[in-house]
Amino acid sequence: MLGSDTVLALLKGMSRPHLIPYVVNKIRTFPQGIPVLPQHWALPFPLLPSPGAYCQHSYLSYCEDSLSPHGSGLSPCLRCCYSFSHTESLPEDFGVAPNCSLFRALLLPVGWSGPFLGGGRTIPFQLPKSALSILGFLSGVQIAGRHAVVVGRSKIVGAPMHDLLLWNNATVTTCHSKTIQLSEEVNKADILVVATGQPEMVRGEWIKPGAIVIDCGINYVPDNGKPNGKRVVGDVAYHEAKEKASYITPVPGGVGPMTVAMLMQSTVESAKHFLEKCTPGKWNIQYNHLSLKTPVPSDIEISRSCTPKPIGYLAKEIGLLSEEVEMYGQTKAKVLLSTLERLKHQPDGKYVVVTGITPTPLGEGKSTTTLGLVQALGAHLHQNVFACVRQPSQGPTFGIKGIHWSLILWSFNLHLTGDIHAITAANNLVAAAIDARIFHELTQTDKALFNRLVPSVNGVRKFSDIQVRRLKRLRIEKDDPATLTDEEINRFVRLDIDPETITWQRELDSHLGFATQFDISVASEIMAVLALTSSLEDMRERLGKMVVASSKKGEPISAEDLGVSGALTVLMKDAVKPNLMQTLEGTPVFVHAGPFANIAHGNSSIIADRIALKLVGPEGFVVTEAGFGADIGMEKFFNIKCRYSGLRPHVVVLVATIRALKMHGGGPTVTAGVPLPKDYIEENLELLEKGFCNLGKQIQNAKIFGIPVVVAVNAFRSDTEAEVELVVRLAKAAGAFDAVKCTHWAEGGKGAAALARAVQNASQAPSHFQLLYDVELPVVDKIRIIAQKIYGADDVELLPEAQHKVEVYTKQGFGNLPICMAKTHLSLSHDPEKKGVPTGFVLPIRDIRASVGAGFLYPLVGTMSTMPGLPTRPCFYDIDLDPVSEQVNGLF
Repeated sequence: MLGSDTVLALLKGMSRPHLIPYVVNKIRTFPQGIPVLPQHWALPFPLLPSPGAYCQHSYLSYCEDSLSPHGSGLSPCLRCCYSFSHTESLPEDFGVAPNCSLFRALLLPVGWSGPFLGGGRTIPFQLPKSALSILGFLSGVQIAGRHAVVVGRSKIVGAPMHDLLLWNNATVTTCHSKTIQLSEEVNKADILVVATGQPEMVRGEWIKPGAIVIDCGINYVPDNGKPNGKRVVGDVAYHEAKEKASYITPVPGGVGPMTVAMLMQSTVESAKHFLEKCTPGKWNIQYNHLSLKTPVPSDIEISRSCTPKPIGYLAKEIGLLSEEVEMYGQTKAKVLLSTLERLKHQPDGKYVVVTGITPTPLGEGKSTTTLGLVQALGAHLHQNVFACVRQPSQGPTFGIKGIHWSLILWSFNLHLTGDIHAITAANNLVAAAIDARIFHELTQTDKALFNRLVPSVNGVRKFSDIQVRRLKRLRIEKDDPATLTDEEINRFVRLDIDPETITWQRELDSHLGFATQFDISVASEIMAVLALTSSLEDMRERLGKMVVASSKKGEPISAEDLGVSGALTVLMKDAVKPNLMQTLEGTPVFVHAGPFANIAHGNSSIIADRIALKLVGPEGFVVTEAGFGADIGMEKFFNIKCRYSGLRPHVVVLVATIRALKMHGGGPTVTAGVPLPKDYIEENLELLEKGFCNLGKQIQNAKIFGIPVVVAVNAFRSDTEAEVELVVRLAKAAGAFDAVKCTHWAEGGKGAAALARAVQNASQAPSHFQLLYDVELPVVDKIRIIAQKIYGADDVELLPEAQHKVEVYTKQGFGNLPICMAKTHLSLSHDPEKKGVPTGFVLPIRDIRASVGAGFLYPLVGTMSTMPGLPTRPCFYDIDLDPVSEQVNGLF
């Protein structure tokens, strides 16, 4: 589809002045009714730096970065006409950028077989259009048996012209400026082609009477009679030669216009070729081929066996502009939020959430399933697809899990781009601000506090912006510090924090007499803010709303009241940008945010999902993972994340393993370092069917929200076909849209192809997404709905502290926030020892805390801790660095 904004880019490499007439003529051909805007750029470098070289980034980066191509998902435009000085064969996909709206028609026509020649032959490789245009002049001329002389040996004209004439059965002699007795050789020619680049070198007396002369030269010679002081001549002395030749091409007006016409034809042919291969909006992405081995190597061996694409190249493949990407080395990058503004009119893709049964020590493999699924959708089903996952915390990494995402990636290290460190620094800044404010209010008068909070600078006192906002919240409509009354000064300078109400976990100076408390960084409210924010402005507002304590009058004290919210935003300004990485097979992944699922809401960021959904386009897929089981991460994904994002999911993928289901059926305890009991490695259909109850309950949990459920049976080698078939049959009977066996752990994306097809089908099925509860319900009612409908509890019991918090938060105006249950992930109940589907229990709520900035209340269920401890033998015993190779060992 062509339009007024369609661009034909005409690129000319440096040191090619003779091509200027071609470029001018190309531009002149377009005003005649063709809805295309031709533009010419003289590149500051050769298109090919040396003979035979293939340097994609030199011209492609320049074209896409400097020539302002359209963005992802728009209808492609005409290809560029490139001028090259070499005819070496190039890859068929040379120059094709999937989301650049500039088609590329080369002077070397990519993938084009050319016209039929004598004997029914076709051109087997790329040839310059100048040579083909010369052949056009000879249409109707008897070539076979004639003596042809080509003067010139360039790869633009001379060498290919020799081959073309030879293929048409002429007897061909190639000469050049250094040929001895050149005039005698020229005089033998029935057909003479001259391309030497030397003005009027071939004289009239050299030419055989009646010869056909084709002059390819473009030269400038002085001519005072011309306005610019020069005129264009060919390589043949035209006025002399025309007296002897039967046919001769003039310069200008001969070979040049024919070449321009054929270049325009090539533009159209190249556009047709591109459209035949590519669907508009579909990425032209290069996937990595996995070399599968048996037995399956360790995760670290698999990761090291593959060579990643440069992350900048991946970014271009998926339609990101260079100004939207901040590189962090060759394997990771941050993507700017301006991408959302550019793509705001692009329809979203399909939204898929991966969850699982209630976790066991035997593992379910949600993360590997997430990545296996995206590799199957991308590398094997050729769909635009993005994975959006959380960044792992150092606690689990060093403690018990290691980095378990064996299908992810390159440089997926402990620090990534420093987002968690930024959160830790911001969290500690709030703690320090609380400490400082309490200390200074205890030790200073109102006047002293006011003088320090609003200092006189060069005799002038002025409120900062954040202080002006505090005055407005206090309903003090003044902006001159000198006009405040003593009562207004008291209200302004005194937060009057009640130490007993401080909810911000922090380390305080011991001399103040406060308890020292810690939370793991990923349990910080700032992490939840990062995951749930929709923009930089929204993050600034949410950070300011974070309630850290109450005053002695019972009023909430926020980060904005402390005056720290602006500084927090500065600390978090880079962390808000999603991190781009790739899977082993080269599909894109956003790694962004990492809130704990049993303490916080356990999902990656809304921002990452939104950018990914725009990039994949309406036919693509975004696959994200919800932490722990469906009762935990999935419930929060729907009731918290989707509530705030406004996004509507299309499919739930529910992951289960035969082994884990057997444990839910009452299988024996598993001890680390001890071989698995035979029940887990031998067929046991009875135990498996008993344990299916947990999977059945989680299927029902997902269906409550009105979304189709696809069960992924993550298979181990010891699983029997009878066991897999049993789970598949029971899952479908329980209401799953489909259930399939997956072998992605051993086979990568290939092993998840059946799952990918099932997800595709499910995404087309009707769905009726609905949230579980109305946020305007009383706090206790919302907790009860989750406990009864999702966990299967008979009721809930609020302990005195929890009941008190309900009253406090309701009075403070926070009672209408969603609920984020902080509960053990090891059971549907509050007791981690109860597997399967426990019944007949009352869920105890010992406390309730408020993450007002993030936007939820989180009840603490039973003995749930917000600072997990390390085991007796943590993983850090196995982690080390090889000082020679600098490879990290023991991390997988």
